Order: sequence, then structure tokens, then C-alpha cells
Amino acid sequence: MAKIAFIGLGHMGGGMAPNLAKAGHEVRAFDLSEAALSAAEQNGCVRAGSTEDAVRDADVVVTMLPAAQHVLGVYRDQVLGMAPTSALLIDCSTIDVASARTVEEEAAAQGYTMVDAPVSGGIAAAASGNLTFMVGGSDEAFERAKPFIEPMAKAVIHAGGAGAGQAAKICNNMILGVTMAATCEAFVLAQKLGLDPQVFFDISSKASGQSWSMTTYCPVPGVGPETPADHDYEGGFAAGLMLKDLKLAMDAAEQAGAYTPMGGEAEELYQRFVNLGGGSKDFSGIIKMIDDSWKAPEQK
Repeated sequence: MAKIAFIGLGHMGGGMAPNLAKAGHEVRAFDLSEAALSAAEQNGCVRAGSTEDAVRDADVVVTMLPAAQHVLGVYRDQVLGMAPTSALLIDCSTIDVASARTVEEEAAAQGYTMVDAPVSGGIAAAASGNLTFMVGGSDEAFERAKPFIEPMAKAVIHAGGAGAGQAAKICNNMILGVTMAATCEAFVLAQKLGLDPQVFFDISSKASGQSWSMTTYCPVPGVGPETPADHDYEGGFAAGLMLKDLKLAMDAAEQAGAYTPMGGEAEELYQRFVNLGGGSKDFSGIIKMIDDSWKAPEQK
């Protein structure tokens, strides 16, 4: 089994790292949060004192970090030159394509093999090892990374060369942001037209309006499978993170010259929701803004 350094134990990384330990790997984990480190220890990981300590003799380095500046900073200052050049580098953060390509080029220049491997599936899937990984990198790098990703995954898909994983992730999440906003609008309209939410769910989930946002992650409490809507929109995928992903998609669209009006509208809606104080709520909580009943915390 391999020595794996896992850097970043937030909502996603905190669920992912223990699955590598359960697979028999020695996982040396590090995060700036003491609570996150303690939880990782309780779930089979070994506490590292720093990123440098974690990666020093690692066979594999896995990172799950908040944004591009963190990824670039951690790799430039704490991983490259600190981890052995034989170590495989796997970044699971969601960042812009250009930054992903930059860090992979810098890693390759120092003799490392690296892939970008962002994920889809949410906190529950991270904990249960059922994430979908979209992997960017060479064929050789993908084949080398796949056995270490599989304990955390239900699907591991090679998207293409360096940065392709990030491209797939931001396009996927643009679909998710748009469909969730439309699903919320449809439930609000259906209720105002006198339809019972459960009846509308029973119809739409089996008709052409069906989507993941409808059938798996319904934004209405008490309808369909259990979701964050049943817990006052706590947990799940924070609206602030959805906004981040939509901004990445819109920036990429501008650079690529792609026309994405629905993506732009979704970004505007989530920006308003975050501005109202909904950034830490699950992204499906935008339904509470759409039906005008949701107020910022200080206004309650």
C-alpha cells in the first residue's frame, strides 16, 4: 500500500481521505483546522504537522483546496521540491483551467507527474466513496492515478489533457446551477397555480422535466429523497461554492468566446442569494429567495 499525503480536510476532503485509509493506504493528513485534523485521525488517517511534513516521503499527494490561489501557493511553496519527484500529484480542487494547466506545467518542469481531478457528488458521496472524478492529464498519468482515485469514487473518467478535468467540472456545474434554479422556479410556480408539491414531483420526475435537481436533490422539504431541503438547507453544496463555480464557467466562456446566457442568469441569481446572506446555505436554498419568503439572518 502507498504512503498518501492528503492536504485539505474540509467538507469534501474530510470525507475523501478516510476512504483512502479504509483501502489500506497510510494517509498522512493535514489541514489548518484542528477539528478537521482530529476528525481525520478518528477515521484512520495519521496527523501531519504541516503540508511539508505530510508530503516529505509520500508516494502520492492529494489536494482538495478552496481556490486557485491556494492550489498555486501550496504546490509552489510546500509540495514541489518537498515531495519526492517520484510522487504522483492529484489535485481535486475546483479551479480555473488556466491555473490547473499552470501548476501541472510547473510540476512537470520539476519532474513530477500530475493530474487535475475535480469531483462531483457532494458531501455524502465524498464520505461514502461515491464521487465522480473528471481527470485531466496524459494517458500515462491517468492510468497511474486511477487506482488511488477509485477508493473514493463511483466513476473515474479521463476527460483529456492537462486542465480538461477542470473544464468538464465547470461545464457540469453550470448545468447544475441552471437546472436547480429552473427547478426551484417551477416548484414555486406550480404551488402558486394550486398544485401540491408532491403531486408535481410525482409528475415531473417521470416526465420531460426530470433532472438530477428534481429527482435526486429536490429543493422542496418532504418531497422526494431526503436532501438538505429537509434540514433547513444546511449541509450539502454551499451556494457560495456554486457561485464560485458559475463565475469560473462565465470567465471560461468569455475567454473561449462561448455564448452562455443561461449560465450568466444563474450566476446573477446565486450572486443575489449570497449577497442576502445565503452563501453558507445549500445551493438549493435559492428557492427561498425565488418565492420571496427568505430573509437575511439579521432580518429574521
